[in-house]
Amino acid sequence: MSLSIGIVGLPNVGKSTLFNALTRNNVLAANYPFATIEPNVGVVGLPDQRLDKLAELFSSQRILPAPVSFTDIAGLVKGASKGQGKGNAFLANIRDCDAICQVVRAFSDPNVVHVDGKVSPKDDIETINTELMLADLQTIEKALPRLEKELRVRKDRAGIVAAAKAAHALLDSGTTLFAGAAKAGIDLAELRELHLMTAKPFLYVFNVDEAELHNAAFLDELRALVAPAEAVFMDAKIESELIDLSPEDAAEMLESIGQSEPGLNQLIRVGFGTLGLQTYLTAGPKEARAWTIPVGATAPEAAGVIHTDFQRGFIKAEIVAYDDLVANGSMAAAKAAGKVRMEGKEYVMSDGDVVEFRFNV
Repeated sequence: MSLSIGIVGLPNVGKSTLFNALTRNNVLAANYPFATIEPNVGVVGLPDQRLDKLAELFSSQRILPAPVSFTDIAGLVKGASKGQGKGNAFLANIRDCDAICQVVRAFSDPNVVHVDGKVSPKDDIETINTELMLADLQTIEKALPRLEKELRVRKDRAGIVAAAKAAHALLDSGTTLFAGAAKAGIDLAELRELHLMTAKPFLYVFNVDEAELHNAAFLDELRALVAPAEAVFMDAKIESELIDLSPEDAAEMLESIGQSEPGLNQLIRVGFGTLGLQTYLTAGPKEARAWTIPVGATAPEAAGVIHTDFQRGFIKAEIVAYDDLVANGSMAAAKAAGKVRMEGKEYVMSDGDVVEFRFNV
């Protein structure tokens, strides 16, 4: 499995600049609305320094981090759900994403026009949320007649019909499903087949001026706008400059602005955390690799991410914690120290487990 994040926002908020930096792609970024005409999709690796160390210990030929895909769609405007601008046709491109990342403009630049003529993060968030909610309302209104017809012959459809009606009422009140479903008693699992966008976890990237990255009061104001969702703060211009620098020069530039790592790394990790994901590791002469699993996954379920045969024929998992492996310097030394253990089908995986599965098919 891999993490998939859809990037949305108004025109001229820095979405394409951010996407370019994330994926190292040369996607068009221009100072006019709808510079993104077709959706752009890019895959990047979850930053994980543990893989470098494993590759060193096992003399691995290549390193394969956990993949994260990003989909960047055209900027939305008020009325997009009714066909304004490029309309909501592009929203179909993020319906299958696991999470939605809203890029919000919080920088001032008279040379970069704002589609509404003023910079207001609060208003921009409300505009995007409204368009996503209206699109979901349309989806539910289109699906309900079919679902109610199915219910007449299939009693097992009662759950989705009830959830769809409750979701419609919640959205009509101006609350996203992500924000209000739990309080309203709506089981989002019942609605999964409808691919409702506001049912997905939301995270927010505030594109701020470099000087504001250290303005704690300003950042707290922005954070409060989206709480309890996660917020990441970055200067998209700086992020785009970092990708063209050597690791040494990039580290020096980050240090000069008081940052320990690129904001993009924070975004990817926040995405993992928001969706309750973690990684386990495998290593050998061919490759050192990270695999994505949900928090709480058992050893057989983790094995199934590699191949369904691994899960079907699971016998045991040989596991050592990454920190224990590194502290001992090798698998042989870790075994001698009693840090390597055999785990069965009931074992719940931990982030950073270094694993070799035993199976028989």
